[in-house]
Amino acid sequence: MEYKFASRMDRMKASEIRELLKLTARPEIISFAGGLPAPELFPVKEIAQVSHDLVLKEGQKLLQYATTEGRPTLREKIAKRMTEKYGTPVDMNDILITTGSQQCLDFAGKLFLDPGDVVLCESPSYLGALNAFNAYQPVFKEVPTDGEGIIPEELDKILATTPKCKFIYVIPDFQNPTGICWSLERRKKFIEVINKYDLPVFEDNPYGELRYRGESFPTLKSMDTKGLVSFLGTFSKIFCPGLRLGWIAGPHTIVEKFVMIKQSADLHTSNFDQGVADAYMDTYDLDAHVKEIVELYGHRRDLILKTMEEEFPEGVEFTRPDGGLFLWVTVPEGVSARKVFDKCIEQKVAAVIGDAFYPNDKTDRSLRVNYSCMPDDKIVEGVKRMARAIKECM
Repeated sequence: MEYKFASRMDRMKASEIRELLKLTARPEIISFAGGLPAPELFPVKEIAQVSHDLVLKEGQKLLQYATTEGRPTLREKIAKRMTEKYGTPVDMNDILITTGSQQCLDFAGKLFLDPGDVVLCESPSYLGALNAFNAYQPVFKEVPTDGEGIIPEELDKILATTPKCKFIYVIPDFQNPTGICWSLERRKKFIEVINKYDLPVFEDNPYGELRYRGESFPTLKSMDTKGLVSFLGTFSKIFCPGLRLGWIAGPHTIVEKFVMIKQSADLHTSNFDQGVADAYMDTYDLDAHVKEIVELYGHRRDLILKTMEEEFPEGVEFTRPDGGLFLWVTVPEGVSARKVFDKCIEQKVAAVIGDAFYPNDKTDRSLRVNYSCMPDDKIVEGVKRMARAIKECM
């Protein structure tokens, strides 16, 4: 039978990363392709204990339908954490628990976008966000971006000459895919520009607590004076991604609309999973757990950078992130990143082709590399294999 699907499906394709991960999941391949947290750090025993105790304590309530906004005590904890860890005071009533922060991205598209509306983003940007917005048939505008973040003057030019700009999506802290962190000066100038045009902002912050060196910068949300910034947070990188727990902390009007959208999407995020996270934070020290994550990922970041410096041929550039899960490799002019990827697979190592992260401007010169999930020996061997693949393409 030939089905007559909606026209939006013509723009929707399987995630290139997810398709690559099928290929790289083979056990003989050393994979730097995924954005996976280290599973050995998941607090399995602790979660087993709090889950057991929680079911005995409030099983009937826990297994029942719940409010769309989310578990009140968990929202209170998130509001407190945002105040203390992010320097971003928010009211718990302006927080909605979502099924991962990925759900926030879909809701943002559903709330703001009609076909032909303009979404602004960094260049490159997170592929999962581009895919979520793409379902609502927007036009993407990439804002020129360098090692300090979005270039405010370029953003100003685009906003002055481009109609139908609905919002901008950004990841200021240890961006996926490049690992860069916006400077304080860029953040200040960015806020000046969005205030000038009253442009709504979705600030995605999955990695902000995963800083290995240096001092943290203020969130855009904390610098917002006009109610333009919505902060997207998640427990996936600081706790467990399998629980699919995220949140939006934003202007009351936007959060209220998100609640309406969620009521038609899934009613509420898993009541059980919310209870587990809430009980864990009551019983154990989440800050201590995050400290363990930071120590391990910082070590792995240092090791992969050291090995790249020793093994990569001259002319290959790569970012040196101060936090997060990723770095960005750029091969010399005239070398194809896609050919490098193919050679990497032959060498039984994998990264992600950088062009997947550009909605418009493809370059065929970059690869995203994840360092959080591989043990030391595989990091070293994997980089050596990548180096051989690059050399074969030069």
